Amino acid sequence: MLVRIINRSAFSLPQYETTGSAGMDLRANLEAPIQLAPLERTLVPTGLFIELPIGYEAQIRPRSGLSIKKGLTIVNSPGTVDSDYRGEI
Repeated sequence: MLVRIINRSAFSLPQYETTGSAGMDLRANLEAPIQLAPLERTLVPTGLFIELPIGYEAQIRPRSGLSIKKGLTIVNSPGTVDSDYRGEI
């Protein structure tokens, strides 16, 4: 499967960190730290843009460690990236 990726972030492309990893870690592409008030929500840019083949999707899921330790999660988890979406992840 061919997936076109544009990386406008300061980081390398996501990769599997261990042989048993089910997914890859996305990194926030930030110029300054984000501070959230209780129950506040925000979009966090990654600097990544992908072009998936028709009929496929990508999913963004929270990491269990960050969710339980820091209370960080994804509002519409899992986040779906449709094959026709062309914006920033």
